[in-house]
Amino acid sequence: MRRLGLEAIDLLQLHRVDPAVPLEDQVGELKDLQDEGKIVAIGLSQVTVGQIERARRIADIATVQNRYNVADRGSAGVLDYCTRHGIGFIPWAPVAAGRLARPGGPVDHIAATHGSTPSAAALSWLLHSSDVVLPIPGTSKVAHLEENLAASRLRLSDAELAELDAAA
Repeated sequence: MRRLGLEAIDLLQLHRVDPAVPLEDQVGELKDLQDEGKIVAIGLSQVTVGQIERARRIADIATVQNRYNVADRGSAGVLDYCTRHGIGFIPWAPVAAGRLARPGGPVDHIAATHGSTPSAAALSWLLHSSDVVLPIPGTSKVAHLEENLAASRLRLSDAELAELDAAA
């Protein structure tokens, strides 16, 4: 933290639950660091609802980061849980749309309707999915940043959202 010039880390994500160490011990160590003032908030990555519930018995969980996007809804139950409990949900691979973004696919079609890109349409769908969603798409160029920011201004209709919901 000295090298970073920080008094505390704002959010420390446990990026993988180590199957060789009880989850309660892992979260307990993070809670100890939080109690010492070294971290402000605790997050988890690639977890199930059951693991979140176990972790919440030990510490407040601020965020969960699981793979989730318009084409991969495997963590829908985790997102629902986070939404109900006000836990930030950070989807990784947020713009992955696979076959849905191919020319003529539903993401491509909706993007074209709005004069946008498939990436922006996929991000917009995520932003519409829950108030706790905090996508952090990778950006290596200013053009990508501008495209990602455009997603926050893209307003999808209920029919478009339903089309994308049904597509995966």
